[in-house]
Amino acid sequence: MSNSATAAIAIAAAAVAALALVAALLAWIQLKRVRSSQQVMLGGGKDDLVDFAVSLQGRIDDLHRAVDEIAAGLARVDRRVDESLAKTSIVRYDAYEGTGGQQSASVALLDGARSGIVVSAIQGRDYARIYMKELEHGRASIALSPEEEEAVERAMSR
Repeated sequence: MSNSATAAIAIAAAAVAALALVAALLAWIQLKRVRSSQQVMLGGGKDDLVDFAVSLQGRIDDLHRAVDEIAAGLARVDRRVDESLAKTSIVRYDAYEGTGGQQSASVALLDGARSGIVVSAIQGRDYARIYMKELEHGRASIALSPEEEEAVERAMSR
């Protein structure tokens, strides 16, 4: 082999080595970018992406359970609110002619389903009487007076 052939081979080998070095440098830079992006995704942790995804799924499952518990609690609160005293009304009137001052009254105390009681206090000249009537879904077991019906309708219109 001649010196010129050896020199050409050496130059070619040096060029290939330089290209390999440039390729290795570019691959190293690209690897650093990927690792820095991975660190951003992992929040500085040392776990891999699979472990991170598994832990994230666990947190999401915990969040779903918490939301389900809150929804169940809210349903219980809704039931309690529906069953609580929600609608009230009072109607004042003169039960007897000549008494004046609208001393008699009917009070409706109802929940959201029109269930509850109507209390009437009838005031006469010499006496006072109190009547209580129960309502179940808007129906009374004992007939309501017009004033009691008015108290129920006013309460439900609020």
